[in-house]
Amino acid sequence: MALLRSEMKKRNIDAYICPSSDPHNSEYVADLWKTREWISGFTGSAGIVVVTQNYAGLWTDSRYFLQGETETADSEFELNKVYNQFAPMHIDYLVDHMPNGSTIGFDGYCMPLGSVKSLLKQGQHKGFKIEADFDLFKDVWQDRPSIPTDKIFIHDVKYAGKSATERIAEIQEKMKTLGVRHHLVTTLDDIAWIFNIRGKDVESNPVAVAYALLGTDNACLYLDPEKLTEETRSYFQDQNIKLKAYTDLVADLNKLNEQDTCLIDPHNCSYTLYKAINADILEGKTISRKLKALKNKTEIGHFKEAMIRDGRALTKAFIWLENTLKERAVTEFELSEKLGECRASQADYIGESFPPIVGYKGNGAIIHYRPYPDACHDIKNQGYLLCDSGGQYLDGTTDITRSFCFDTPSDEYKLHYTLVLQGMIRLTQAVFPKGTSGGQLDILARQPLWDRGLNYLHGTGHGVGFFLNVHEAPQGFAPGINDRAATVHEPGMVTSNEPGYYKEEHYGIRIENVILTVESDKKGFLEHQTLTMFPIETKMIDQSILNEKEIGWLNRYHEEVYRRLSPGLSEEENKWLAEKCKAI
Repeated sequence: MALLRSEMKKRNIDAYICPSSDPHNSEYVADLWKTREWISGFTGSAGIVVVTQNYAGLWTDSRYFLQGETETADSEFELNKVYNQFAPMHIDYLVDHMPNGSTIGFDGYCMPLGSVKSLLKQGQHKGFKIEADFDLFKDVWQDRPSIPTDKIFIHDVKYAGKSATERIAEIQEKMKTLGVRHHLVTTLDDIAWIFNIRGKDVESNPVAVAYALLGTDNACLYLDPEKLTEETRSYFQDQNIKLKAYTDLVADLNKLNEQDTCLIDPHNCSYTLYKAINADILEGKTISRKLKALKNKTEIGHFKEAMIRDGRALTKAFIWLENTLKERAVTEFELSEKLGECRASQADYIGESFPPIVGYKGNGAIIHYRPYPDACHDIKNQGYLLCDSGGQYLDGTTDITRSFCFDTPSDEYKLHYTLVLQGMIRLTQAVFPKGTSGGQLDILARQPLWDRGLNYLHGTGHGVGFFLNVHEAPQGFAPGINDRAATVHEPGMVTSNEPGYYKEEHYGIRIENVILTVESDKKGFLEHQTLTMFPIETKMIDQSILNEKEIGWLNRYHEEVYRRLSPGLSEEENKWLAEKCKAI
């Protein structure tokens, strides 16, 4: 901290902002850009640090309140709780506490244009100045990792359903409609989707560090040449895609024709790249963002197959857990490793879609808890467990949460568990008119809890990528005024459905399936189809709370789970699965 403050003094910076993101506004980032984690010790995926000469603060949302308190307990960082996940409360702090004319610093490559605009707007009356040209950690973080140079690989069109040429052409047509000559794409999952490439640069997200600049008649991909092989070079040549070094982008943006228009997404384009563009700038959404969210028939077909294999892997993992607990305790970390091991036995498995959340008893109430070998609890054959995990397969991305009780559940737990399940079922069963947004649908999952004066402070669901980021914009189910809440759901969108309830220091409950938006038989309406295939624990259900329609849905779901999973399982595994899928 002293070194950082020394660098701030040298450059007359009064406050320095360390965001969670990288130059691509990623949720999960390569080690090189984990500056916020390095300086604060906070490992959550969302949070912002502000450092002044006499204060150090961390702002994060409700998913990480308990984690943030734990990880900053022995540091000088003060945890500031953000109850609206999308509110820039660190800017409120700067406005309230920094003197007029203060200089606010940040790495311009890692701060999106939209965030800088919010800072300047809110701090306008204070006369704030910004300094975005210095990455102060360059000199402060002595053993800082370098940019990843892992090889990229091609995602076969048999999975993707469309070639890179087709996807680029589709984007170019929309560019012409908008009247733009260039389109700068900075988000790694969009780039991976457009060019049908995948990488290993970010934990759990199969993406590669790169930029893309699309023209109405050309496409250029910027990445480190070391990431290429003869095969990938040949692939790009065949697709008429030009390759340039990752570091060439700023110079090329400087060379654009001033008379042309360049489309950028201000929420993802960094401030530094924005300043480099020598063209008329149109601010809007990255075009591929919506196209990527609408899964094609090929992708949907593969998604369903991946979910079946994932369900079989989970069957093996939880049979192992139940059997092992009869003999000994199992650490949370050991179970997280077993989940990966069982998934790895399935075809086309690449890796985890996020670090497993395995929370026993009170750890289950830490919404994004992650066990480590030397920092986790023993799971015993009693009490409560929350397990949220997922896999990356060549043919899909999975994300599933189940909650368990290893002995007799308390009446309170049964009530909370049943209300969470009821909310999940009601959202699943929704039949809604076209044009309905995620914010409108979100209430269906919360209503059973609200009726009892209960709530949860995270969104109900997020978009899911196709062998891409498990958290994929733009759609979701969420309250408030934000993009996830405002996005209209359309056929082809794949979204998680995961209401929960958390009793601090006692237990966490979350039940999650991934669902697909499809056309309804009712004209002008849509509905949901469940993709996730794995049983939901029934012994904790208070059946007096569920209505006949909800019980009917659960029994039909379990019939389908058994029918789809059983052909690939052993006799012993099928016996276990049949018991779990028994009608209530």
